[in-house]
Parts: sequence; structure tokens; C-alpha cells
Amino acid sequence: MAACSLPRAQRLAEGRLAALVWGRAQAPVWLALHGWLDNAASFTRLAPCLAEALDIQIVAIDFAGHGLSEPLPGHHDYALWDYCHDVLDTLDELGLERAPLLAHSMGAGVASLLAAAIPERVERLVLIDGLGALTTPAEELPRELGKSLRAHRRRRSSGPRYADAEAAVAARVAGGATPVRAAEVNEIVARNLRELPDGSVALRTDPRLKRPSPVRLTPEQVVAMLAAIECRVLLIEGREGILGEREWARRSRAAVRQLERHVLDGGHHLHVSPDCVETVASTIVKASSPWGQLE
Repeated sequence: MAACSLPRAQRLAEGRLAALVWGRAQAPVWLALHGWLDNAASFTRLAPCLAEALDIQIVAIDFAGHGLSEPLPGHHDYALWDYCHDVLDTLDELGLERAPLLAHSMGAGVASLLAAAIPERVERLVLIDGLGALTTPAEELPRELGKSLRAHRRRRSSGPRYADAEAAVAARVAGGATPVRAAEVNEIVARNLRELPDGSVALRTDPRLKRPSPVRLTPEQVVAMLAAIECRVLLIEGREGILGEREWARRSRAAVRQLERHVLDGGHHLHVSPDCVETVASTIVKASSPWGQLE
């Protein structure tokens, strides 16, 4: 499956969000939502394949605080549901009543919440190694809130500096929340760097993104949200990804009424892996007719 042209840059939501766009300008639009600490470049390999094969336009946004998008104003921390406004603002600016959502990891969590809460805006979900949201059992809420409050009141760090982009990629590979290879995150890291006067580079990422969440949904709340999703859901998991046969993942999948599941070779970032992306793209294309209507 061959890739097509390079993406076009775009600003959305009155300029606060950055985006990359692949495909024919007048083609039907899918929105692409990346994972935590990633950005729109997460779809650099997958999006061109899908745009060409399905004749669609893929608009991949940088969530607030990520990539080239603006951080949230003020000093408050980010919550998962805040990103739903990024999606809704993008839909509104593009003049779309509804659209399919192609989403990875945290983006899949955002897509799941939005599809449950405002189903009329989400045509279908194509989720990559993510479903629902991270949870905190109700009895653990006081401890989690305390961690967040303390972190919020600590002096904000300016973040690490790196000698060059290669060093920044190496740091991402060494310290990522899930295993990745340099070939999988080169473009993601490059989009997230800014050059400093001395020639070194630093991350654009808003440091607040790494603070503990003040409040998370409980497992029961997430299951209820997933059960409320009305549209069809295509879920593509990496065999070495974060879902698998873990109890919470089985419970989450069981809650979705219209779920088509595929488990493919690869890890959490299988959609950016040079070894896996064609299989991911082929799986999505085969499940889509004529331009994304899941069978």
C-alpha cells in the first residue's frame, strides 16, 4: 500500500490548534486523534495510506498543549474531557455535523467519551490500541487528588534540554511510558521540538501534561460510557500493546455494543511502526466500504 503526498499544515479552532491534513481537499473528512505526549505526526505513516486507499481527507490535530498547538490558558491541569472541546471546535470550524474519528491511545479515550456523550457528532470510531480511559477506583480518589494538588503547587519545571533532535529521540525511547523504537517516534519528536539560542533543543510539550490527574473516572463510569456508544467501533490492538486480555480491557470491550476487534502483530505504537503500518492500514481499509462505512 503506497503512501501519497506530504501533508498540508493547517490552523484550526481560531488558530489555537495545529493540524496536518492528508488527501483530496473535497474528500470526506476523518479526524485523527493522537496519544498522550504525541502529536499529529503520529499519523505520518498511516494517514497517507488511508487517504489514498479510501479517497478520504484525514485531519490530524495536535491536542492542546501538544505539538504546535497552544497550551491551555491559566494554570489549571488538563483533564481527558477537556480534549473533547478540541474535537468539537475542529468539527465546528470545518463545518462538519459529524465525522469518523481515527484515534490512538489517549486519543481513543477522548473519542470514546465524545461518542458516548454527544453521539450525533461521531459517525464511527476506528481505535488503535486504546479504548475507554484510565480509571481510579472510588476509594483511591483522596490519595490521587492529594498527589495532584501537591504536584500543582510545586514550581513548574522548564523541562529538559537536549543537544540535538537525535538526543531527544533517544530520551523518548529510553523513557517512554510504553516501549517504542526510534524509527517509530522520529517524526513525532521532531514536531515537538523548539530550537534554543545556544543550538540545543527543548520540548514544546506543556509540562502540565505530566502532572498526576486530579480526578479520573471510576471503572464503573468508564464501562457506562462505553456502553452508551451508539456507533460502530473498529478496534485494532497490538499483540504487545496495552489492552490484550487484561481484566479491565476485557470488561471494556464487552461493554461496547457494536465492536469489531482485530489483534495484529506489534506494540502500542503499531500504527507508526514501519513493520506494522501496512497491516494496520489494510485492516482498516478491508473493514471500510465504500469510504469508511464499517461492514
